[in-house]
Order: sequence, then C-alpha cells, then structure tokens
Amino acid sequence: MSASDLALIPFVSVQNMMRLILEIGTETCIAEIETYLEEDFRRWPLFDKTPRVASHSHEGVIELMPTSDGIEYGFKYVNGHPKNMKDGLQTVTAFGVLASVDTGYPLLFAEMTILTALRTAATSALATKYLAPKGATTMAMIGNGAQAEFQALALKTVCGISTVRLFDVDPKATEKCARNLAGSGMTVIKCATPEEAILGAQIITTCTADKKNATVLSDNMVGAGVHINGIGGDCPGKTELHRDIVMRSDVFVEYPEQTRIEGEIQQMPEDFPITELWQVMTGEKPGRTDDAQQITLFDGVGFAIEDFSALRWLRDKVSQGRFCHMLDMVADPDDPRDLFGMVQRERERMSAA
Repeated sequence: MSASDLALIPFVSVQNMMRLILEIGTETCIAEIETYLEEDFRRWPLFDKTPRVASHSHEGVIELMPTSDGIEYGFKYVNGHPKNMKDGLQTVTAFGVLASVDTGYPLLFAEMTILTALRTAATSALATKYLAPKGATTMAMIGNGAQAEFQALALKTVCGISTVRLFDVDPKATEKCARNLAGSGMTVIKCATPEEAILGAQIITTCTADKKNATVLSDNMVGAGVHINGIGGDCPGKTELHRDIVMRSDVFVEYPEQTRIEGEIQQMPEDFPITELWQVMTGEKPGRTDDAQQITLFDGVGFAIEDFSALRWLRDKVSQGRFCHMLDMVADPDDPRDLFGMVQRERERMSAA
C-alpha cells in the first residue's frame, strides 16, 4: 500500500537538527527564529492561549504547551528535571508537533531539546532589543549550563553585545561555557562571584536550574539603568531574584496567567503591575523610557507561541526535503471508512511476500 503525501510527515531528528544548525550557523538560526518570533508576537491576540499543562513530581515536571493561530496548531512536550544532571542526563528534553487546523493532519514532528535552546535565546534577544538601554555592550550570564552559549550568541547577533561576563556556582560549567564561546568574536570573562560578573554589565541574564526559591541576585547587587532577563523561572516555587529587585523594576512578561504562577512575579501580589511584551512591540504600551534610572525585567518563563514560531521556522527550513526523514505516521486507507479492511489487506500482502 502506498501512502498519500499527507500521510508522510517530515521528522527532524537530533542529528538532522545539528546538521541544519552547522550548515546555516548558530547565529543565523537564532536571528531567523527571532524574526519569526517578532512576527507572532505582533499578532499575539490571534492565538489560542492557555498556561502549560503541567504534571509536577518531587523529581521535576513534565509539561504540554499547546497553541494555535487558527490555521496551524502546535504543541511541545517538555520536561524539567534538575536531578538528571547528576546522572549524566539532560535537565530538559523536548519534542514538538505542528499540524493543520483544516485537516488535523500533522505537518511536522521534531526534536525540540536543541530547538528550545535556540528559541529561548532568540526570545531573550527579542525582549532585550526592545528593553535594554541604548548602546549596551556588556552582559552578565549568571548560570552557565546548557542555555548559556545560546543566550550569549543571541544577544551578540541581535543586540550587538560584545562582552559576556560568566558566573556559575560550578566553576566547571563556566570553564565549559568560556571554551565553547572562544572564537565567537566576543570578549569572554570568567568571574568568581555573581557580584564580579555583573560589574559594568548593562544586561544581566539569569538562567539557573534548581527548582527552588533562590536568590541568585540580591537587591543590593542591581543598580539603576540595567535590563534583566530572568529566564530560569519555569514552575511554581522557583525564582532567581530577590523580590525587592522585582519591586524596583518595570516588569514585562509573555502571558500573565502563566507568569504569575511560574515567574519572578509569583512572589508579588495578584495586582502587581506588568506589561505584556507584545504590547511594547505593537506600540500599545511603553517599554524602556529612561536609560539612566529605569530597571527593566523580562520575566521570561517560556510560552507555547514561541515554540509555535520555532516550529514554523523549522517547517520552512525542511520544506524542500532536506534535514528530515519522511515518516509513515498517518493511517491512510483507500476508503477512509475502511480502516479494518486496510489492516486485513496488509495481512494478505504479508502472506504473499
């Protein structure tokens, strides 16, 4: 039995994702995804939006992140298990699906562990482009795990950052990050303390993994005029910033209903004022209005529309049949009412073979 074109679905494996990135270049991939993100942020009200569906356990969390623009539907499966690192496993793994709203047929299956790193970095760069003080050249990267290099390269590519100052509680992570960023064109400075890392930085990015209320940055560490990307928050009970920093900041979020549960603003009362990032991009609300005194905070927890944007980008990249395998994923009988008969005919084919 031959499958129809709709029954054969492009699948982007980890190997093909790596081949795609190596051929195009990491920075180019991030820059292109950032463009797709901005397109979708600018049409944010069109999307179905719901907080991610989360299953929490003592060990971590498993989540589904769905959305649709009415034409296509996408979802991501993703976990967060900090304990995995001790066992030599990834803290975060993910895969995703893009589908047609018109037929319900899937259009793309893809690994999203690597793709999530690209889209998270691109989202930070997009927020930074709109919220950072003009002329910013130096970022501090607090937390030098799997996301760190992508974050640094994103801000270099999209925002023009030329210096990154690294700190992690594990010096080996900092050594790894510095080694991977060698030859990137950025000045890379390894720091022994978070205080040293943020010295002279106009942009501070925090990205740590522990699922707890932590104080990665205390109030007295953050001066006026900086932009903070607080992107480590992704579940209830996990924060990185002292609440007084949040109090002093103008806070920008993706989707308030999710961020108030998972982000830095979970520390704040329900009526704590925030601005949705899409409103800044469309000019409905102001972003940074003062480079000298204002502290801006992008309280980024990751939202399904960002994954949708990344899947759209990836679908366009593999539309010519490169960087993917075609999987026979959808049962496709000659008569749509005769699924049983299709199975029986396969028995006959096997017997004849």
